[in-house]
Amino acid sequence: MKQWFVARFWHKIQRHLGIKLFLSYLVVILVGLIAQAIAVEVAIPGAYQRHMMDMQAGRAAMMGSMMNAGKGTAQTPAMEFFSNFRSGVNEALAIAALAALLVALIISILMSRAVIAPVQSITHASQRIADGHFEQRLQLANHNPESADELAQLAHAFNQMAERLENTEQRRRQLLGDVSHELRTPLTAIKGSMEALIDGVLPAEAATFAQIEQEADRLQRLVNDLQELSRVEAGAYELDRRPLALNDLAQTAMQRLERQFRQKNIALHAGFAPDLPPVQGDEDRLLQVLLNLLNNACQYTPEGGEVRVQTALNGSEVVLSVSDNGIGIPTEHIPHLFTRFYRVDKSRSRQAGGGSGIGLTIARLLIETHGGRIWVESPGPGLGSVFAFALPVVS
Repeated sequence: MKQWFVARFWHKIQRHLGIKLFLSYLVVILVGLIAQAIAVEVAIPGAYQRHMMDMQAGRAAMMGSMMNAGKGTAQTPAMEFFSNFRSGVNEALAIAALAALLVALIISILMSRAVIAPVQSITHASQRIADGHFEQRLQLANHNPESADELAQLAHAFNQMAERLENTEQRRRQLLGDVSHELRTPLTAIKGSMEALIDGVLPAEAATFAQIEQEADRLQRLVNDLQELSRVEAGAYELDRRPLALNDLAQTAMQRLERQFRQKNIALHAGFAPDLPPVQGDEDRLLQVLLNLLNNACQYTPEGGEVRVQTALNGSEVVLSVSDNGIGIPTEHIPHLFTRFYRVDKSRSRQAGGGSGIGLTIARLLIETHGGRIWVESPGPGLGSVFAFALPVVS
């Protein structure tokens, strides 16, 4: 029981900087008192003897002074003894106070370094990060935040912040590279076609101009998608939230893309659960997500395939899924599908595969803004895939 109490008390001391500071002040005071007591014990005997010798040497003069009453008043032996005793004690206390001050100062400096050193390390690391060195980290003596004091917890939080800043910087650089690559493709095609027209290599006919227009349309779609992504990530839009029937919303999306599925000879089926509770959301934004998922299913399902849209109630959430028997997705690519510009087939061109690689990222952000979640499942290549999202029901 005693060991448990001691261990618990020591653990509490380790976790709280305030207790450490209080104990450090207490240690400084105790050390000062001990030093003063030791100095007094050492200094008082010598000081007392010296003053007693001075008193004995002056006793004759004092006696003569006492007998000469006509020449004034002199101190009695008791008063002289008290005066010398007080002088000895004061001298010893002065020496003890000086010794205690020096010892307390040394102990204070040593103990304050334990507090100042981590703060200085954090200051230096923050300046390094401010200069763009996002790889900067603090060295941690205790790698368990739950058992660390406030300064150690601050260091842990600082390292987490630095890691997130580094990841953000890496994503920013990757985004710039991806945007440059995506813009370069249609621009190169347009520039090449125009140079060929100028040189007379390509004939100035409707097919050539249609090809240039197609590349310009791709470029415009990409710019629009980037603008939409920027607005969604920044939250620079307002959601018109209201109770919605997800079955009706899914039916609307299917009707809009029915012709596209029919042209590709893909069967589009619905499996809606009856009497679903409404969800709270923006109709236009959720419809945008549904159209994106259905477009992807149509693009990556071969002719003669099948796509099924289903809804179901799962606890306090309404789940909508878009499943297909298309090309499927390798397992290692699934965690990255909602990353901007990510493509499973790196060699697939935009002209062949369509899309800018941003639609799923926008869909994820919109669903998360609605307080929901979105995910994808696939048994593997050639075995189809399922894209699904869940939204909380209206409480």
